Amino acid sequence: MAHNVTSPLTKEQLAESYRYCEHVAKTQAKNFYYSFLTLPPERKAAMCAIYAFMRYSDDVSDEAAENRSKVDEMRQWRSALEKAFAGDYGDSLILPAFHDTVQKYHIPAHYFQELIDGTEMDLSIQRYETFEDLHLYCYRVASIVGFVCIHVWGFDEADGKALEYAEACGLAFQLTNILRDVKEDCERDRIYLPQEDLRRFGVTEAQLKAGVMDEKVHALIKFEADRAKEYYRQANALRPLVHPAGRSTLRIMIQIYRGILTSIERNGYDVFKTRARVSTPRKLGIVAGAWFESRVNRNRRK
Repeated sequence: MAHNVTSPLTKEQLAESYRYCEHVAKTQAKNFYYSFLTLPPERKAAMCAIYAFMRYSDDVSDEAAENRSKVDEMRQWRSALEKAFAGDYGDSLILPAFHDTVQKYHIPAHYFQELIDGTEMDLSIQRYETFEDLHLYCYRVASIVGFVCIHVWGFDEADGKALEYAEACGLAFQLTNILRDVKEDCERDRIYLPQEDLRRFGVTEAQLKAGVMDEKVHALIKFEADRAKEYYRQANALRPLVHPAGRSTLRIMIQIYRGILTSIERNGYDVFKTRARVSTPRKLGIVAGAWFESRVNRNRRK
């Protein structure tokens, strides 16, 4: 049944939407869902709704550019987003909870159009000439996510510094993802590492596609990893600006993603032989540590 401005959403329909979004997050979010576990229930539900929206946006764009149906689907999804902001959710199980979250936490609507702009880039761009080009992609698909998250958690503006640090955090995460997925992306003829960097280190696309790990490739991957580390360093300044309810979640996210980068370093920057990851026991340990710290800090504030 379509929900629109003349047919108000019932509490039961909204609750069903939130339940569905939590199911999506629980079954697909992996790294992100672990970080939601320390949030108060209402904010955890909000994060699940945001994740479900972002996941669907990503899934729509996850095919090759030649596939016209994906372009059409993305156009339809953008239209559905506009209608959702007007209270018309069609038959989507995601959009009611998503819109409720956007309204509840006063999240700027343009963030989500920018996110779709980013996911659309995957439909037409398979190479990035410069880091500046790649930066725009990372900003749209990851830094924007950071902006949305801190709205749900609550944050102090600090004269724009909070958004600046959240942008750095998103860049760190996305660069980590790109390094982790070099092999898989090459198999799909998609190379995110800037072409200017390949030339700088004398690395060819053929080497990357063949999984050749020599001194030149080692130097290239280390260079990109060091770039990501600098963004992690900047992102650390975000934590004090996030309200207490969200600090543990941010800590968990940073530790898990930074852990993936550490895994790449421990593997000698060989992103072909072993896929970098953080084990489930390690993730649970990170969550437990963050939970314990949040309880200690909460007791101190009493």
